[in-house]
Amino acid sequence: MSNIPAELKYTKEHEWVKLDGTTATIGITDYAQGELGDIVFVELPAVGDEVAQMKPFGTIEAVKAVSDMFSPLSGKVTEVNTALDDDPMIINRDPYGEGWMLKIEVTVESELEQLLDANGYNQVIGEA
Repeated sequence: MSNIPAELKYTKEHEWVKLDGTTATIGITDYAQGELGDIVFVELPAVGDEVAQMKPFGTIEAVKAVSDMFSPLSGKVTEVNTALDDDPMIINRDPYGEGWMLKIEVTVESELEQLLDANGYNQVIGEA
């Protein structure tokens, strides 16, 4: 059974977002990292880049596959997790903590309404 923290919001594409004021921290879910297997490389945007809701912001490469990651919200990248450059498997070990990927300054707060809560995400992955 996947870990799905109730305080986060989710996308159907398996990203999570934690909002703190207008700053959103983004990563992939425990379910996603489990499906991917051992993560070997992550390509993230640069600080200052703009991301748009449900548009790709980077790629994640695992032993099994390479996948696009989609931004849950639109905004400007304020920080990226550079620790993932040296040890991308942090995502496998702690997807909701040390395995976060980027932080953005949210530009369209109403987009939050389009995201799933923990129950909705549970239904997407079939664990409800």
